[in-house]
Order: sequence, then C-alpha cells, then structure tokens
Amino acid sequence: MLTIAFDTMGCAAHALLDAEGPAAEAALEALPARLARREHVLSRFDATGDLCRLNERGFADAVDDVLLDAVAIALTAAQETDGLVTPTIADALEAAGYDGDFATVDRDPSATAPSARSVPGVAGIVLDRVARSIRLPKGVRLDLGGTAKGWCADEAVAWLSQFGPALVDLGGDIAASPGRRPWPIAVEGPRGDELDLVLLHGGGLATSGRDHRRWRRGGVEQHHLVDPRTGLCARTDVLTVTVLGPSARVAETIAKRVLLSGSEQGLSFIEASGLSALVVRDDGAVVRSRRFAQHTWSPS
Repeated sequence: MLTIAFDTMGCAAHALLDAEGPAAEAALEALPARLARREHVLSRFDATGDLCRLNERGFADAVDDVLLDAVAIALTAAQETDGLVTPTIADALEAAGYDGDFATVDRDPSATAPSARSVPGVAGIVLDRVARSIRLPKGVRLDLGGTAKGWCADEAVAWLSQFGPALVDLGGDIAASPGRRPWPIAVEGPRGDELDLVLLHGGGLATSGRDHRRWRRGGVEQHHLVDPRTGLCARTDVLTVTVLGPSARVAETIAKRVLLSGSEQGLSFIEASGLSALVVRDDGAVVRSRRFAQHTWSPS
C-alpha cells in the first residue's frame, strides 16, 4: 500500500493507493502538485487565481477547465438543495470575518457582528462551455468551498485508480474506489472520540461541522457555514454530520444540507433519499439514520 500525506486547500490531506511499481509511485507523488493547481484556480484568497479574477471582474473568458467544472458542480449543488448549498455566499462569509486564509480570519472581538443580508441565488449566473466563459450578475461573487473539496477528492481518486484501488481524504471529504477489501474509516466525534468505524466499499464520505472553523466577531460566534436564507452563519442544532454517498461531491453537498436544515428535517431528507448519515447534535446526542449501521463494523 502506497501512502502520502500533505497539506492542501487549507486542510490536512492523505491518499492511499493499493498498487506497486514506479508508475504508481510517481502518480501518488504528483498528487499534491495536481491538487495545488486546483487550489490556485479555485481559491477565493489567491489574487492571481482564476476565481479571484472572476469575482473581481464579474466576467471571465478562456476559462480554465477546472474553474468551468467547479462552478458547474456548485450550480448543480444549489439546484439539488433548493438553494441551501450555494456558491453565492462570498460576501456573507467576508462580512462574518472570513476574508482570508483561515489562519488570518478576523477575530477582533470589538468588530461589529454581521447583520442579516440577502444572498442572491444562482439563476443569473451564465456558464457557457462552448464559449468557455462565465458571467456573474452585478454584485454576485462566488465561494466554492461548499463543493470543491469533495469534487477534487473524486477527481483525484479517478486519476489514481488507473493504477489500482485508491482513497483520497481532503480534510474529511473522502473519495474511494472499490478495493480488495472495504476501506475502514473512523468517524470521530467533536471531542475526538471514535463514534463508529465505517467500512467504505467505494463512493464517498464527508463530514461537515461547526466544531472547528469558528471564531467570534462582535461577541457573536461565527463559523464557515452560511445559511443563505439569512446571510448569517447557520444557527442549527447540528454540530457535525457525516454522510455516505455515491461520491464525495454528493456526500459533501448533502452533509451541508443536513447541517443547514437542522437534525429533524435533515435526517428526514436522508431517510427519504436512501442515503446514510450520522448526526451529532448540540446537546451531545448522536443520531444515526436507519441505514447507517449497514456500513459500519460491529464486533458482534
């Protein structure tokens, strides 16, 4: 088993490749650079990157395939979640103080807490694959953090899988191709305790939560998950949620949907959709969907 660990997209990452030989080793060693290029294109904080230029000008042509695909994925997620997971939250995130790499987020306790604001939908965004262009409505700026990591994990696994079964973990957004045996993945609680051991046969697993990336602004706790219905950081009884899906992109999107919806409505959606999830609520309760146990290891 070949392994590699590195940092990318503001998180710790690692990949496993069940293969041998120089070609497989070279592919795994090239993965950090491959993802670094995607980070450069998709980052809201890299002034020379494609997304930053699009946000600044409101229009881009000769658009890189990575940005075209990532924006298309984000638009699809917005449609699939009735606008709950939308890329149009950049201004709301900046108002909350998330205006740079997380290490530099504004934590000034005397700063004014953000006020509720209108978050535009995606209907006015025009993506033209033939012309390789993207046009944003006036006043709309994008943040792709809601969908980019899961999609990048899927893409990385698809690329590595030409050499053998692979798993890629980008800060908890995990994609895997089927292997000789299922991939064991520990689901950790907010305190670092192991809640379950998932046996992933392929597809994706993603965790979304308010337990790590948070800070205070104007005496009010902020975090990186904005509710577009208010333009404020989500007020929800879900502290963390882990979702299993057919891909990391789908799992990441649905995890955010569940968190933003709240535990009751979110778990109702999970049950109706046929997916599986584990929710940790603010009160400490751990709630598993009916199908979740089908994916976990049990000593009995």
